[in-house]
Amino acid sequence: MNIVLFAMLGIFIFMMFRRNKKTKEQQATLQSQFAPGVEVMTSFGLFGRIVSMDDAENKVVLELSPGNLATVHRQAVTKIVEPAVAADEEPTLVPNDASSLTSQDLGTPATSETPEETLKRLNDEGKKDS
Repeated sequence: MNIVLFAMLGIFIFMMFRRNKKTKEQQATLQSQFAPGVEVMTSFGLFGRIVSMDDAENKVVLELSPGNLATVHRQAVTKIVEPAVAADEEPTLVPNDASSLTSQDLGTPATSETPEETLKRLNDEGKKDS
């Protein structure tokens, strides 16, 4: 029984070290991608562009907006923000008249109830919920 317990403890420790190793490798690859001009996000949700890096003191200078700089610890920068790719879709055409309010095939209004019927329906629905 003790052998099984020690074997499970050994497997647990092995998996823990393996996970730490993977995490360190991912962090190292992320840190190697840091360069001036890269858009990043910090661990506390601050977005900015890397202006300069000081490897000796582990500091990164971020430009938050034009003229606003912030100095953070290198480990606080946790994610590289990639620009969103714009889809090559046709822009949605919005008519500047009331033609979108009518049914295109019949030329009738899209809703067939009168304002009084709408009020009655909405009042009845409120009574059902109570």
